[in-house]
Amino acid sequence: MNESRVGAGQDEAPKLVDLLNSKDSKAGDLLQRLHREALTRFCLGYLGRIEEAEDAVQEVFLKVVQTPTVPSHFRPWLYKIARNHCIKRAHRGGAQPGLIQQPSQIPDALTGQLTRLVNDEMRTRMAEAFALLSAEQREALRLRYVENLSRTEIAEVLDVAEPLVKSRLFEGLKRLREEAARIESR
Repeated sequence: MNESRVGAGQDEAPKLVDLLNSKDSKAGDLLQRLHREALTRFCLGYLGRIEEAEDAVQEVFLKVVQTPTVPSHFRPWLYKIARNHCIKRAHRGGAQPGLIQQPSQIPDALTGQLTRLVNDEMRTRMAEAFALLSAEQREALRLRYVENLSRTEIAEVLDVAEPLVKSRLFEGLKRLREEAARIESR
């Protein structure tokens, strides 16, 4: 993830919270500009279809701008709302929440055919390894390494203690490393 984008979004958070709490008409635009891409990716992981994810993001933005008072710890609060919304939506649709469903961000045009085949095979095997993790481990890993939330923010999003987040991350990474080593030895 681009570090300047992360920093810019965090610098904008107090301004956004103030705008949202004052019901300023610019709040919705700023909210979407800062968080649409990340929330769409996040929701896609729960819902599996881009159309569903985009609809969910719109619904989450609507909930946020209609909230009477937005807390100062905006980012984890936003992800918590999105998570809860997607879980409800996924259960209604019969999907299994928590799996990473998005395609690789490496464009196929930049690699040769043999490299694409090898990458596809490795991606498939790692997706299988990721699916073997508990839903809690998958979710913690997605929030940390895809969405770049801190352990404290993850604990807030998931409503669990920070040591539990640390444990889920550690155990999930350990299992993924073991699976990667097993795949490598094939």
